[in-house]
Amino acid sequence: MARTTPHEDQPLYWRIATQLLGELRDGTVPPGERLPGERRLAEHFGVSRETVRQALEVLRRSGLVATDRRGSHAALPNEPVRTPSALAFPVGAAHTRAADRATVAWETPPPGHAEALGLAPHRPTLVHRYESAGTGGHRTAVTSFSAVALAEVEELGRYRDRADGTTAAQLGRAYDWMRRAGLTLHHRDSITPLADTPSVRVTRRVHDQYARPLEITDLVLEPQQDALVYEFTLPADGSTTGPPTPPNPAAR
Repeated sequence: MARTTPHEDQPLYWRIATQLLGELRDGTVPPGERLPGERRLAEHFGVSRETVRQALEVLRRSGLVATDRRGSHAALPNEPVRTPSALAFPVGAAHTRAADRATVAWETPPPGHAEALGLAPHRPTLVHRYESAGTGGHRTAVTSFSAVALAEVEELGRYRDRADGTTAAQLGRAYDWMRRAGLTLHHRDSITPLADTPSVRVTRRVHDQYARPLEITDLVLEPQQDALVYEFTLPADGSTTGPPTPPNPAAR
């Protein structure tokens, strides 16, 4: 049986999701056929039912498993999928181009960000700024990280001493770093039209499994086309980018 070889530094539920995906791809469970129950899957993979439950949620969010009154069943698209998709950072940066600009600064975050992150007024933190201009329109994003994220995610903490607001910042794997640190990411995105303009604001709030805030991002898009396509996932063609975000219970 052909299976995807998981990376040992990934969370267990992600590794089980990847292995189960391999079985779905190779036809062990045909599309549309009901999957075994959680108990049988737990015995099959040698893990707890809770781990299986989290793995199934990963595949549901990626559109690879569907659940109805009959139970869960495979729902693979026609194109082969190598691994479940991962969230892009920053929000709106699904395809980074050389012309994009990203910097970090150690400064007081916007007032709304400080409140969302539980920071005291005027307390500085790591603030990431992203700007992109292309055929789809102009977009800017401002992300502020919480004290929890900086304390528990080593890669983010390293930026404090060199966050001068001018140095280019390669934080594209920020969500992967958070997961590697053992944080389960829950996110909520809200989209708000800006008055008297064709632009919209997308606000993403991310917290961990303990409901601690990790980051907040405000993205403003100024579309130059009639249809606005908002993408926040990365294609997973042939590479493992890290486990996808578990579902936000409030989004159900």
